[in-house]
Formats: sequence, C-alpha cells, structure tokens
Amino acid sequence: MRAAAILGPGSVARAVAQFQRLTGAEWTSLIEQADVAVIFGGDGTIHRNLQTLVELDVPLIVVPCGSGNDFARALRIRTPRQAASAWRAWTTSETPIHTIDLGIIRPLASPGTQHYFCCVAGVGIDTAIARQADLLPRWLRGRGGYALSAPREFVRFAPVPMRLSSNGTGAAPRPTLLASVANAPAYGGGMKIAPRAKLDDGKLDVCVVRGMNVLKLFCLFPTVYFGRHLGFREVEYQQTTSFRVESEHPLDVFADGEYVCQTPVEFSIVPAALKVLVPPTFASA
Repeated sequence: MRAAAILGPGSVARAVAQFQRLTGAEWTSLIEQADVAVIFGGDGTIHRNLQTLVELDVPLIVVPCGSGNDFARALRIRTPRQAASAWRAWTTSETPIHTIDLGIIRPLASPGTQHYFCCVAGVGIDTAIARQADLLPRWLRGRGGYALSAPREFVRFAPVPMRLSSNGTGAAPRPTLLASVANAPAYGGGMKIAPRAKLDDGKLDVCVVRGMNVLKLFCLFPTVYFGRHLGFREVEYQQTTSFRVESEHPLDVFADGEYVCQTPVEFSIVPAALKVLVPPTFASA
C-alpha cells in the first residue's frame, strides 16, 4: 500500500521512523497516487488538510505529534505504535476503513466559502485562550498550554451578547462567554467540552456557557476536563445539525486550534465525510 506523508511543524522524525519500522509503509510524494495519507502532527495539521482529503477521498491515519492531539485521541490513537496497529488492521482486513462526520463553518459575510473542522469550533473566551496559547513555546503548549493561558482570560474577558440559533430557531442576544460546536468530545488537550459527542452520529454537539462571575468560572474550568460542567446552571447543551452565531461586532471563530473567520457564522454537519483508519480498539470502545 502506498502512503503519502504529511508532516506537521516541529520534530516528527522519530515518529516517522518508528511508524516506518512498524509498518514497512511504501511512500509516495503525491497524495493523488496514495492509498492512504499519514499525518504526523496534531489537530491543526489535520485541520489544514481536511479540504484536500475530502476532495481526493483519500483515507487518513493520524500519528499524534501535536500539542493537543484531541482528534487522534477520539480515534483511540495515542502513540505511533497504536497508529501502526491501525495500519496493520487495515492491510490485513481485520478492520475496515471507517467513515466519520466533519463539521463545516460557513461565514455569512462570504457566501460560498466553507471550512471543514474535525474536532471543535468555538466563539468567545476559548478563542482568546487559544490565541494566547499559540504564543507559548511549542514544548509548553504540549504540556498544558491551554490551561496555563486560561486564568488570565478568565479575569480579562467580558461576556459578549450573542444571538444563537439552532436549526433556524433562535432567541434574543444574551451575554455569553463561550459557544462551542463539537464534532468530537474534546479540545485544548483533553478538555471534554462536549462529552456526549461522537464522530459518526450525524450531529453537532453544542455547549454554550452564559455569563457568570469570575470566581464561578474558575470553579467551572477544571470540571471541563472530566465533562462535569454540564451541571452548572449557566451551561446549555444540545445536539443539532445546524447552528448559527451572530454578534453585534465581529468575533473571531477558531476551529481545531486554528483561526478560521469571524461572526456571523453558520455551522453544519457533513455525515460520513472523511475516511479514517482506526485501531481495532476503536470499534470496541
């Protein structure tokens, strides 16, 4: 089987060598000629290549080498060895190619423009935290960079009036700290913002955090790592296929840790949009 390697930033040479040793993959420099694309990177690298993977209909296998690796974790891949097991399961027909959903972001100010995302897209305080985390050294980003950047924004960030609409039904704008739209359960290196999300259920999970005082926000934050924040009165959770965010002033929209566009914006789901190779443990999880 021919594989095309897509390398993310940073040092991935060791992961490439280990994957090669475990699989004996035959490489090609042209993704158009590949039977599978192997991404050595994190959520941002995957995000930047989703359009090409969907258009070429090339299956993807992820070797986690990024700072967060939330998408790989959702596929039950945490190490190059587990990625290699997904390769072997596929080449021996033990595990078939799996199809998963992708989210789509459509900026309402640019009709016809769309951006795929694999994990979580968000508007509000998490975009400010993500921007601060991106300024940290790479080694620190991979060791809790999101959590380290959060407290400063808890103090600085003021709730913003947002008009939120689900499947065309909305309400008046309300002060909002965060509107997250999820295809996968976690972002930010393990924060389970959407603990009920599944990659192949044909739905988006939406978690909205309304305005609250700073002390309560500090109390809520650690619970997100365990998916226990849904019990807070200011947290709203739902599943939908279409979600719109509008604001008086443009707000940045981030997805998979990457800047995408600004509000107003509409999110939707594309079922079975991406082919992925998964280890045998994925089907049993």
